[in-house]
This record gives sequence, structure tokens and C-alpha cells, in this order.
Amino acid sequence: MLTHRNANIALFVILGTLLLVQYQWHSIPWWLFVLLPLPYVSLVAWGACTIESNFFMPVVCAADTTEKVVAITFDDGPQLKHTPQILDILQQQQVPAAFFCIGKNIPDNEVLLQRIHEDGHVIGNHSYSHHFWFDMFGAKQMLAELKSVDDTVENVIGKRPRLFRPPYGVTNPNLRRAVQRGKYIPVGWNIRSLDTIAKQPEEVLQRITPFIKPGAVILLHDSMEVTLQALPALIAHIRKEGYRIERIDKLLNIPAYA
Repeated sequence: MLTHRNANIALFVILGTLLLVQYQWHSIPWWLFVLLPLPYVSLVAWGACTIESNFFMPVVCAADTTEKVVAITFDDGPQLKHTPQILDILQQQQVPAAFFCIGKNIPDNEVLLQRIHEDGHVIGNHSYSHHFWFDMFGAKQMLAELKSVDDTVENVIGKRPRLFRPPYGVTNPNLRRAVQRGKYIPVGWNIRSLDTIAKQPEEVLQRITPFIKPGAVILLHDSMEVTLQALPALIAHIRKEGYRIERIDKLLNIPAYA
């Protein structure tokens, strides 16, 4: 498996070999040493932005199964504008889901968070601030954010989330350290709806339905109107194809709370 550690080892081996050749025969042009880091930088950028790559740390993105079962997940709530309506649809259709919540959205929405829990859905950690520069935080600051979410959630439902989804799906060494210290289980996805940029519900469905397969984890956002519009048709399609929708902790066989 290609990981950050393996990439570092490969870089140092190649660089060491080039330096040895240069020392012995003086035959390597200087510009080769300048260009050498470029593929490495590109690889690191790809690994940081591709959550299912497991480049910096293991992230569970799907279940290894042949059974026709999938999980639906929502990020960025709870929000009064759309989360209640999404919960209504899930309740009517008897569909369990996971909500990866932003901590700062919970104050003044405690009743809504309590409803998510009482309706039988999983509540996960999606950082406290979901700050644009979250990926640039140090490990200590990242961990403080995650623990703030845990404290806030525990004050409402009496349980501390163990499942964590990185903001923007970006991973790096600092996040790995924070996750390890906090003993979280990082959870990603393998079907991304891009509902945050879609204009019509049909676009959301087109991003999801062709890629549904056993063990899939679907990423949606309960902050988007287009997601609310697409959800009933998505549930109907999944069931029409003979799939069962399961709660993510059961699908992945991992504990939802500490």
C-alpha cells in the first residue's frame, strides 16, 4: 500500500542513490535534483485530498462485503433550515443514517441533536469549527476541537462520539496524531454526491446511483436544499435495486460511541 511513510522512504532512497552517483561519477545534471521533489509533492497533495487512499492514516470508507447493503451519511449539521425535513423523510421511510455534526452548530440546536439521537441515527464528530484552515492546525489544536465536539454532544445525548470525519475529507500527519491521541475511528466515504455544488436534485442522483455497490458509504449534506429534494428518490432507487440501507456503525462493524 502506498503511504506517506513509504513515499518518504522511496524519496530518500532515490535521493541517496543520486547523490552517490553524483559523488562517484559527477554525471548527474543539477536540475534533476530540483525536479526530483515535484512528483513527491504531487503525491503528498493527492494523498491529503483523497480520503480513501489511506495515505496518511487508515480511514474506513466502505464495507468489505458482497451483501447488497449501503449506508447514508450527512455532514455539516445540525441546521434548522433542512435537518428537520431530512429527519422527517428518514423517519417516514424508516431509514437509519449517520450525521457528522459540526460542534459550533449544536448550541441553540440541542433539541434537534436530541431528535437525531432519539430517531435512531448515529452522531459523529466533524470538528468544532470546520474552519477553512482546519488542515493547517497543529495536532494539539485539532484534538482540542474534536474533544469540544465530544463534550458538546455528551451534554445533550449522554454519549461521546467515536466516529470522526475529517473536514473537507483532507488528512495529514497532524490529523493522524490528533486522531490517534483521541482514539477516534476516522470514517470517509466511497460515493461523493457533490451536493454542495449541485444545482438540481437530478445532478445529485446522477453522482450517486451509477456507483452504488455492496458496502458503499454515501456522502450527503443536511445543509443543502438540493439534498432534501433528492433524498426521497435516492432512497427509492436504492431499494428498487434490492439494497438495504444500514446504519454506518453496523455496516462497518465499528463502535459509534466511546
